Amino acid sequence: MIVTKNLTYQYPGSEPIHFPDISVKAGEALLVRGESGCGKTTLLHLLAGLRRPTSGQVIVDGEAISAFPPARIDQFRGRHIGIVYQQTYFIESLSVLENLLLSPYAESRSKARAIADRFNINGLLFRYPHQLSVGQQQRASIARAVMNEPKLLLADEPTSALDNKNCSLVIDLLLEEAKAQNAILIIVTHDDRLAQEVSNSVTLNDLVN
Repeated sequence: MIVTKNLTYQYPGSEPIHFPDISVKAGEALLVRGESGCGKTTLLHLLAGLRRPTSGQVIVDGEAISAFPPARIDQFRGRHIGIVYQQTYFIESLSVLENLLLSPYAESRSKARAIADRFNINGLLFRYPHQLSVGQQQRASIARAVMNEPKLLLADEPTSALDNKNCSLVIDLLLEEAKAQNAILIIVTHDDRLAQEVSNSVTLNDLVN
């Protein structure tokens, strides 16, 4: 389970952002909706331990990770959190397989191939990122995010650049993977199409002020 309590974050020279309390159990999904600039990505970074809150707590499986020192939160994130970024951030000079194997939890090529098979990208493993379509890049990005079999899977605008067909494919993959791993899935987005797929949601527009 992930729980947040009285979470705020303040950028230098700005008013603090106040986030609503959330609670999501293992195997469940939450959609965090809102327009650009409302704090969605900031919230995702707080949940991932990439930023430390100004006040409040982020609690994962009973542990207040927001209070962890940097080395411990880095270790925790590497073992238990998967992140699908809006930009894929692949190393362009490496193949898809080599990008997957960069994960310290890849363990072996057989594990990378097994995950690639789940995401229907086995035929793309020896291509380079620039040779993939946007939809293929996003599937490969999700595959990379789950190499460590995360307890918490976070996705930042995973469908914003996709057409309707690929949007449905990507959200289905995220939901299926979270269910298969009994993981928590939290998606931050301004894509209204996802509201048809994920019923549990919170909107930040009026809540972060």
